[in-house]
Amino acid sequence: MGAGHDIVLVLTQPDRPAGRGLRPVATAVARFAGARGLPVVKPETLKAAPEVERVRALRPDALVVAAYGLLLPRALLEAGRYGALNIHASLLPRWRGAAPIQRALLAGDGETGVSIMQMDAGLDTGPVLAQKRIPIVPDDDAGALHDKLAVLGAEAIVAALDDIEAGRARAVPQPEDGVTYAAKIDKRDTRLDWSRPASGLERAVRAFRPAPGAFALLDGEPVKIWRASVVDAGGTPGTVLETEKRLVIACGEKALAVSELQRAGARRLSAAEFVRGYRLAPGARFA
Repeated sequence: MGAGHDIVLVLTQPDRPAGRGLRPVATAVARFAGARGLPVVKPETLKAAPEVERVRALRPDALVVAAYGLLLPRALLEAGRYGALNIHASLLPRWRGAAPIQRALLAGDGETGVSIMQMDAGLDTGPVLAQKRIPIVPDDDAGALHDKLAVLGAEAIVAALDDIEAGRARAVPQPEDGVTYAAKIDKRDTRLDWSRPASGLERAVRAFRPAPGAFALLDGEPVKIWRASVVDAGGTPGTVLETEKRLVIACGEKALAVSELQRAGARRLSAAEFVRGYRLAPGARFA
């Protein structure tokens, strides 16, 4: 709208139960569009013929897709004069798939960005119209990186639409080299393995913040670890080395100094508060 392009229809996921009362809550996209008087449709699936025909009947110039979460059938991919354009949060072909931000952080990538891709039937395999890059800085977590890439993606898609309209756009096929896949995050991914180097665990803490949170087991109970840093120390992996001024846990290489934790059903605590409440002492073990 403000960028000079008309939005004729907004498609988003249906309302989902949320909060303590589990009442249906509209997506952020639906709330944003509704506040601006845009028509909104919330289909359970995009395979239903009426929904597809509704979009096709509008004869859009292009469909713009961002983290929609449902597969688009070919009829929708071809509904726009210029096809469907996806705002993907990685530098394709690196990190095709569902969790590119988290996977980039877990891998310790030095940079990431957004790709404006012309969608085809494959998994993020279409030709790329534009890319914008940003560095990943040491304190970036998934939330901060998401917000940076959202701004970058908005700028990139507006520029790409302008280029298409002006006849300047050129879609470049993705190279075959450098393809990696960003698999959906599973709960098993979020459990910290103390036999790994502390640097990898510190990246995991950031990759799973603000959600779902990295966790470890202490006395058989899950404890989420929200903030941590790498320190020079050693010992049997999972063993608590220090509790005086900081909570230090040995890893396969070096150690993790944990500064914020949370037991199940409790509030987040500083390491000092956690140690006092749990009566944690050196020699205790995280599983």
